[in-house]
Amino acid sequence: MQAVSRHPFRQTAKLVIGLSTALCWATLPGAARAEAPRENVVSFSASATRELVQDLLQITLQARAEGSVAAEVQSQLKQQLDAALSEARKAAAAGAMEVRTGSFHLSPRYANNGRVNGWIGQAQLVLEGTDMARISQTAGRLNQLQVQSVSYGLSRALREAQETELTSQAISRFRARASRIAADFGQRGYVLGELNVSSTDPGFEGRPVLMAARAKTMEMAADAPLPVEPGKGTLTVTVSGQVRLTP
Repeated sequence: MQAVSRHPFRQTAKLVIGLSTALCWATLPGAARAEAPRENVVSFSASATRELVQDLLQITLQARAEGSVAAEVQSQLKQQLDAALSEARKAAAAGAMEVRTGSFHLSPRYANNGRVNGWIGQAQLVLEGTDMARISQTAGRLNQLQVQSVSYGLSRALREAQETELTSQAISRFRARASRIAADFGQRGYVLGELNVSSTDPGFEGRPVLMAARAKTMEMAADAPLPVEPGKGTLTVTVSGQVRLTP
């Protein structure tokens, strides 16, 4: 008598597993298989560039006091800062010139024997905005304070507007170049592939105002504008990517 298998479903299970495996390989997406060779794909880039002048000015002014008692030094600083704030706020205008206080710092003064023999205090007043004439004139009137630093930048509004225009120009140049490349290869057109849009930092060359320049200005007139000159830089937007030429 022929022996009967105790597990009659084993052979069937093997068949089902084999069919399932074959089916899985047959339905795998293209990314999981060996990538088919790409044909008529061209990679290149196009850029648009513009020279920009910095439109944002920040001048940091400093009040300084010194004395043997910390409370007295702090009081002197407060008086100087309050007077400067009152004067600066007269010219303040939203966006054109913002006025704010900066750091307020007291530190001990040491004698030759290493002991504390007094206190030195510093307080900052910051003028910032896009109206450089207003800011420089205000800084010139605050002659009771010293200029600590002058810095320039690019306002967000100007940068966004310039990047928008340059991006449109770069895209137009990219498309025009794609059309020329297709024509040169004897193709009728192209299909856009993966693209990337990027911009570079303008790399402005700053032109700091020297303390000597302010001293000379103060000799001429107590309320003369602080001499300022913004730097120039180049903003570049680049579109890079691929196109597939179509016959």
